[in-house]
Amino acid sequence: MPLTIKPILPGFGAEVSGADLTKPLSEALRHEILDVQHEWGVTVWRNTGLDDESHIAFSRMFGHLELAPRPRPSRHRHREIFDASNLDAEGAIIDTEATRLIKKGDRIWHTDSSYMEKRSAYSLLLAHEVPPDGGQTWFADTRTAYEDLPQSMKDRLEGLVGENSYWWSRKQAGFAITEEEIDARPSARHPLVHVHQGSRRKALYIAAHTRDIVGMPREEGRKLLAELTAHATQPKYVFAVTWGVGDLTIWDNLCTMHRGGDFDVARDRRDMRRTTVREGAPPSEPDDPFADLYAAGAAPLSQPAPARPS
Repeated sequence: MPLTIKPILPGFGAEVSGADLTKPLSEALRHEILDVQHEWGVTVWRNTGLDDESHIAFSRMFGHLELAPRPRPSRHRHREIFDASNLDAEGAIIDTEATRLIKKGDRIWHTDSSYMEKRSAYSLLLAHEVPPDGGQTWFADTRTAYEDLPQSMKDRLEGLVGENSYWWSRKQAGFAITEEEIDARPSARHPLVHVHQGSRRKALYIAAHTRDIVGMPREEGRKLLAELTAHATQPKYVFAVTWGVGDLTIWDNLCTMHRGGDFDVARDRRDMRRTTVREGAPPSEPDDPFADLYAAGAAPLSQPAPARPS
């Protein structure tokens, strides 16, 4: 039985049904799901019945799963689960203002893990508990946004490389960290435009983690980055997912941007859990780049160390 596809925007985002994601999938169905993901960029699967174990098992069909760092006690037994909630290790709503401020960075347009040298391809976010109001996740189509740029801008972007930092996005959200402190912490360089391998279409690869453009004066580079982000997040390229418990949304970080929607973080619980698939082939030996990033860059400077990246 073929999957049922319900487009959200023309050519971008789709609600998909017709497969039980809690059970092993046939090779034919795996390929069909991958083809759908490549075409639409974001897929939404409602009321999946997934738990942590089946979430992880299903995610493995997309590739090598990253391990979440554990700088502090965690609610989760499996390191493949990244905690995207507003809950602490005991399951209570976070009441630390510094941590809330860091998490506020997730509500700015971003691309997961672009601050890593080893880029993340897919993110699979599962809703376990949702607030009564708000808490949507917004997505932007960076393939169509690139294609709609004037040729003069495409020519200008050719060969440009962005410098990406997790802490730069947190600074934009209001976290008190200086430019000098960000300079001392790890960053990663990636082209502003690349070819999305799943569709062979070009896409922008920018967002809140992109701090500077290599070789360009800082003010000029940041002006261009802001212009590109504003272009890619116009209403015609954007939609929101309103969550229900058990819903899974899969997005391709290499052809999208996303941001969290507002909700009352001090009052309402939002328990969201994410698996993250690395771009490319699995490593030949076990590695843990998120833990390495934390060890290299999260030692306190003038502020507490950042919480787990998302």
